[in-house]
Amino acid sequence: MEEEFDRSIIYSQNITEFITVAGEYCSFVENTNRFDKKDFLDKTRKLLPLLYLKASLLPKLESIFDDENEKFVTEEEWEFIHNSVQKKLGFHDDYLEVFDPLTHEQVEQSTASISDNLADIYQDLKNFITLYNIGTEEIMNDALWECQLNFEEFWGFKLLNAFKAIHYVYFGDNDLNDDELNIKDDNLDDDVDTSNWIISKRQADYREEEE
Repeated sequence: MEEEFDRSIIYSQNITEFITVAGEYCSFVENTNRFDKKDFLDKTRKLLPLLYLKASLLPKLESIFDDENEKFVTEEEWEFIHNSVQKKLGFHDDYLEVFDPLTHEQVEQSTASISDNLADIYQDLKNFITLYNIGTEEIMNDALWECQLNFEEFWGFKLLNAFKAIHYVYFGDNDLNDDELNIKDDNLDDDVDTSNWIISKRQADYREEEE
C-alpha cells in the first residue's frame, strides 16, 4: 500500500457531483414503480446523459490496496431492479444490438434489454456509493478508482446502449400508454421498503460501530 496519497482529491467538486448524480440514479431506479412508463422514460433519458457527463469528469486515480473491493448488491437486489424496469417498459424493453460491450467488438445482431442495462449500471453505482460512504479515505479512493474503471470498460457502454434505445422509444411512433408487461413477482410492490436490504444493514452496522 502506498504511504501517502492526495486525500483532497476524493472530496473534489467533480467527485462530489458524480456521487450526487449516482445517488439520484440509484434512488430513481429503486422506485421505478412510482412512475408511469412515459414519465419513467422521460426522467431516464435526462438522467443518463448527466450521469455519463459526471463520470467523464472524474479525475484519474490509482488503486491503493491489492485486495478486491467489497461488494454489497445481491443477486436478489439486481433482479428486483431488473424486473421492476422490465415490468414498467413492457414490450418496449427489448432492442436490437450489434456491439458487445464486454468484448468491444461488433457481433451478430442480437436482442438486448434496457432493464439489463439499467440494473447493471445500478449494481456498479450502488456498490460504489455504499463503499464510499462507509469506508476509510483509502477505501473511498479505491471505490472511486474501481467505479471509474468499470465506467470506461463496462457500464459506460451499458449506459449509452440504454440511452439510445430509450431515445428511440420515447421519440418514436410508440404508444407509451399501453399496459405494462404482466410479470408475476411478489417483490414488485408499488411502495418498496429497502431498509432491510443488505446495503442498508451494512451502513447501519457501520454507524453503530462508529458510535
